[in-house]
Amino acid sequence: MDFIDRVRLFLSGGDGGSGCMSFRREKYIPFGGPDGGDGGKGGDVILEASSSLFTFLDLARRPHRKGEDGGNGKGSDKTGESGSDCVICVPLGTVVFKDGLCQADLCEEGSRFLAAKGGRGGRGNLSFKTQRHTAPRIAEKGEPGEKATIDIELKLLADVGLVGLPNAGKSSMLARISKARPKIADYPFTTLQPHLGVVSHKEENFVAADIPGLIEGAHKGTGLGDGFLRHIERTRLLWHLIDPLGFGGLEPRDGVRLIEAELASFSPGLARKPKILVVNKMDLPEGRAVLGTLKRHYRRRRVIGVSAATGEGVDALLDEAIKTLSELPKPGPFRAAATLTPGSVRVEQGFSVARQKDGRFALRGNLVEKMAAMLRPELPEAVARFQNTLRKIGVDKALRRLGAAEGDVVCCGAVEFEWQDEGAETERERWRRKAKENSVGS
Repeated sequence: MDFIDRVRLFLSGGDGGSGCMSFRREKYIPFGGPDGGDGGKGGDVILEASSSLFTFLDLARRPHRKGEDGGNGKGSDKTGESGSDCVICVPLGTVVFKDGLCQADLCEEGSRFLAAKGGRGGRGNLSFKTQRHTAPRIAEKGEPGEKATIDIELKLLADVGLVGLPNAGKSSMLARISKARPKIADYPFTTLQPHLGVVSHKEENFVAADIPGLIEGAHKGTGLGDGFLRHIERTRLLWHLIDPLGFGGLEPRDGVRLIEAELASFSPGLARKPKILVVNKMDLPEGRAVLGTLKRHYRRRRVIGVSAATGEGVDALLDEAIKTLSELPKPGPFRAAATLTPGSVRVEQGFSVARQKDGRFALRGNLVEKMAAMLRPELPEAVARFQNTLRKIGVDKALRRLGAAEGDVVCCGAVEFEWQDEGAETERERWRRKAKENSVGS
């Protein structure tokens, strides 16, 4: 199975169902009135953490996901059926980013994140019935579902991270202390993807993660380290495995400095994590000398000699790991999304109007574009209500300030209409004026 730990998803909530325009017509019921039902809500797109997954392979193959559309309303006040939610299972440790900001950290079994919200159903004509307007001929289309482009990253959940230069014996150590079976060979970069193993020792359990070997420049993308260093960001303890023979002409002490410099360059948090220097391959003749040299040089640090091949020193290493982990706090969520300070309120601009090069006017804004998308232009009452709402929120005043004249085209989403300047007179004022004129004329 391919290990894929970073994917971009293109998500869309289901569209809401359209409302119904219907009137009750039955024998012996002369005043049946409107009975058009509302449309159903569109399905949401939800990310759910699952311990049964370890890669984004399926999502990489199908990055476009959509919730089910809601059903249309019907007569006799029947509401349309709501669309089914699209639930996407992701591995534990998935971090969700949108526009570069962290939105959620799904590190617990069953935790969920609403990635794209389904649109609400359009209202039928029964919802528009009032005491004065008893027979409305108006209904709405369903609201379009929310569209979202998100990036998800996998940061493995492990207590201990195994780092070091290639051929230090990290995979051999993981196979020794757990039932994990990573590929083991006598050439560099045998490990091409992270491996997890559950370690049981003296009735205590913890998870260890083995990542590909690091070389100089790993934090910039050299070798394989750049793609996998983030998998040890959640770990509480690092085992720095050291080969007594060195690697690529580097002495063991130089290798220690190189690895720690790479960790600090990738993330200051990695450099601050507790570390145990583990001199592996103590079954080699050079092992004892290198262990003594590192202990003399790093007097304030823990240096332990082990052999993944023979098992020498492994129990002492596990004892030290369990003791250290018991003193360290459990890691919390990776990062929190940007939030407002307590008591503050974020108010978005309702709309904006701009003159385009072709002389038309572009009307933009979440509210007005949503109204335009739900407009049914074949219904005169729906068009009149849409225009009256624009007038109430100040669109007419904004158009006048930009020098708009009657007959100019205004674009709002997929809707285009000719603007009619009726001054500041509202619909209620026109109704009162007409009623007064009729009473005088009679």
